[in-house]
Amino acid sequence: MRKKERKLVITFHTTADAMAMEKACRANSLPGRLIPVPREISAGCGLAWCAPPDRMEDLLMLMSEQGLEQEDLHECMI
Repeated sequence: MRKKERKLVITFHTTADAMAMEKACRANSLPGRLIPVPREISAGCGLAWCAPPDRMEDLLMLMSEQGLEQEDLHECMI
């Protein structure tokens, strides 16, 4: 079993936005991965971007540049 770590979880209104986030992060070498939304969090599309919390500013800047809108931001143990 993996040890739980504190992670930034970005939720989205639509699956298309979540997938666009994955594509943008890969193209810009930013860390993270798509995950199912943790059950303690409620989200519209069921997918979320999980990344290290210390990269939040970089991710938010990328989202702004790409016109991606998050539903919510969470820090949780995953």
